[in-house]
Amino acid sequence: MKTLFILSPLSQFEVTSLIGLNAPILGHLNLTLTNLGLYSLLVLFVVLGFHYWGNNDSKLIPSKWSISLESSYASLSSMVREQIGAQSEIYLPFVYSLFFFILIGNLISNVPYSFAVTASGVVSLGLSFTIFCGVTIIGLYTHKLHFFSLFVPAGCPLALVPLLVLIETVSYLARAVSLGVRLFANIVSGHTLLKIISTYLYKLFTGNLIVAVIALIPFIIFVALIGLELAVSIIQAYVFTLLVCSYLKDSLNLHSSPNKKFNNLTYLKNEVKGI
Repeated sequence: MKTLFILSPLSQFEVTSLIGLNAPILGHLNLTLTNLGLYSLLVLFVVLGFHYWGNNDSKLIPSKWSISLESSYASLSSMVREQIGAQSEIYLPFVYSLFFFILIGNLISNVPYSFAVTASGVVSLGLSFTIFCGVTIIGLYTHKLHFFSLFVPAGCPLALVPLLVLIETVSYLARAVSLGVRLFANIVSGHTLLKIISTYLYKLFTGNLIVAVIALIPFIIFVALIGLELAVSIIQAYVFTLLVCSYLKDSLNLHSSPNKKFNNLTYLKNEVKGI
């Protein structure tokens, strides 16, 4: 069994094995608990614990946990309702769970010598690709072949349709990567910057007294960057869920309002008939 503590803050981006079990059954059974799995379970327990302490069913006066939980629910419900529309109730539990998983994972990663779950490409890109596939399946299930009208811009000249369809297709497929890369890059870059600055500050504080006193100025800046990184952790969780809601809206509404008389494919057919 390896140590549960990360030896270097930059090591919080590395997936390592903590406990391994090899058994000569079923061919060759290998059970391994990695730091990614351990901290994913920790995030799950923290989220469940937060909602347990925020439960206000048996209390007349709500606690601070309950007020914060209800405020978060109201904000997410409003965001989902504004983005998705009338069908928002179906997707609210998923968006709500996704937000808290990313939020708690981001905040835990700010603890020194912990593991950054959301800075792992397996997690961020895995979420991004899975959500992309799910959104596409929902769009195909809802609109059938009419779903492909999403790639035909309304009102464009017929001669530009092949080029614009190619651009729209590439832009749509890029969502499978861009959603996860945005989260991954922001968390990794912020943590790496704090690591570099903290290393220099440690060397300055361990020097002579005069240098240590002068180092108080960059230390204040370092503390401000820690606060900024905490804010980024919250903002990135919100941005991730907001983009997921936007992608769901595109798949359900196909960029078109309910009162629009002609959809994109109908417009294109009329253009072809005119020729």
